[in-house]
Amino acid sequence: MSVRVLIVDDDPLLRAGLKMMLGGDPDIRVVGEAGDGSGVQQLIDRLAPDVVLMDIRMPGTDGLTATESVRRRPNPPEIVILTTFDADEHVLRALRAGAAGFVLKDTPPAEIVESVRRVAAGQPVLSPAVTKRLMTRVAASGRDQRKTKALDRLAELNDREREIAVAVGEGKSNAEISTSLYLSVPTVKTHVSRILTKLDLNNRVQIALIVHDAGLLHD
Repeated sequence: MSVRVLIVDDDPLLRAGLKMMLGGDPDIRVVGEAGDGSGVQQLIDRLAPDVVLMDIRMPGTDGLTATESVRRRPNPPEIVILTTFDADEHVLRALRAGAAGFVLKDTPPAEIVESVRRVAAGQPVLSPAVTKRLMTRVAASGRDQRKTKALDRLAELNDREREIAVAVGEGKSNAEISTSLYLSVPTVKTHVSRILTKLDLNNRVQIALIVHDAGLLHD
């Protein structure tokens, strides 16, 4: 079954390029496009995309507002942020809202296609190195307040869940967590699912952000 993709970007040339690039993959189908975020909800209702490629900086309804709105839907599509900035605070806000990751607009075509595939399969598209660089370069305002809030949320977890949450924040895969904590991969998956449920999160990226805000990651 093809991965259904909706492209939202104010640059018609970029939309055309993405459509051509993704359309060349037999397992991906571009079902629609939009120039800003104002009509995204209606397009999702009509086209039922699996993944939305969303630009952040657009006239009218920007990508951040649209992302937050879409992720409040029941069973929302996954969202990948398109940006020219790898340390844009708006990107971080979109990730906190539930976006599955982000790709730079100058990313090689094959990597963008692979990002869509991964997100559709439930895997975030954000390497640990990029995550760390992004989070350390955003504004530090409100850091203490975020730390207190993050620690309060993590207090809802038991010791094992907290240990696994930190491992997720370090960018470890389920297999790597399994090896380091001497657990089976299915057990790790179960714990990650419980963490997402307890903290009311959408994906592993959001776990990593909370662990980061709590100050539990080491340089």
